[in-house]
Amino acid sequence: MQDEKQYAQLMMQYEQLKAGSGDISSMIDNEDYDNAITMIKRREQIFLNCKCIRQYLELTPVQQKELDKILDEIRELELKNIKKLEKGMEEVQIELKKTQKTEKFQQMYDNNVDSAGSIVNIQE
Repeated sequence: MQDEKQYAQLMMQYEQLKAGSGDISSMIDNEDYDNAITMIKRREQIFLNCKCIRQYLELTPVQQKELDKILDEIRELELKNIKKLEKGMEEVQIELKKTQKTEKFQQMYDNNVDSAGSIVNIQE
């Protein structure tokens, strides 16, 4: 009976983690990175708690199969989130390089104009 309650609690926590993965994905899509990071940090404790419960819980083959299925779903969602973040980081790096090049050109142009002076046509 105790194992059944612990199994139910474990499954509930895994469902929360799965739902959280979906929420984090939405936050990444909306570029709400601060809240996504905060949520990721909060989930660490839930993952550790689940790991602890699994160590001491004796599962039936059916329970193990259900558990493996939800873990695979969570793993898949987490990998998608990681890929989204990596893609976003690549895009930011590309934009940063473009901005740095533009700034470098502007600084070179601004310095040349200031040091060279200007020519004024007084006849006009």
